[in-house]
Amino acid sequence: MHLYPKRCLGLLLFLSVMTAAATLAWADPTPPPVPPLPPPVPAIARTWPVGVHPPVLRTWEPPATAYARGHRGVDLAAAPGAAVRTVAAGRVSYAGRVAGRGVVAVELSGTGEPPLRTTYEPVRASVEKGQRVTPGEVIGAVEPTGSHCTATCVHWGLLHADAYLNPLALLPPVLLHRAPSRLLPVLGVPLP
Repeated sequence: MHLYPKRCLGLLLFLSVMTAAATLAWADPTPPPVPPLPPPVPAIARTWPVGVHPPVLRTWEPPATAYARGHRGVDLAAAPGAAVRTVAAGRVSYAGRVAGRGVVAVELSGTGEPPLRTTYEPVRASVEKGQRVTPGEVIGAVEPTGSHCTATCVHWGLLHADAYLNPLALLPPVLLHRAPSRLLPVLGVPLP
């Protein structure tokens, strides 16, 4: 067994104490500021981005930190070339390509400062930056390629500043939940 001379052990102990002291001296004693909570998402959507009630292929999975794994939106099944509509009134803040995919972003009217922003991709835009849009207005068509889904889909996102939120929260319950139709008896009419 090899033993270090006492001088080496003393030097190692001295260096570890000095490193710890230097770390403490440079550490900022004040805790980092807590970021403000994003505002509640108002249920202002008047339509789904694609179809009437498209299948949700992948739900929103918020990341633990800004750069952590997660899914920063919702993937909706959609056929290539299908119309993509804005879910609420607003102004187009971006219509172009990002990393080879068509992207349209819409700042939603009446949602505060900074406004909530919806994103849709991969979409071949039929609108331009700065254009005002109304709920349900066609903003583009689903591109046949560029999706991260196994089938063709539209990735629908929602942001408040740089914080990602669940875009499904924009949908009022009547649009979000598809309940089966139910026939009720008419009063005063005998059953057959």
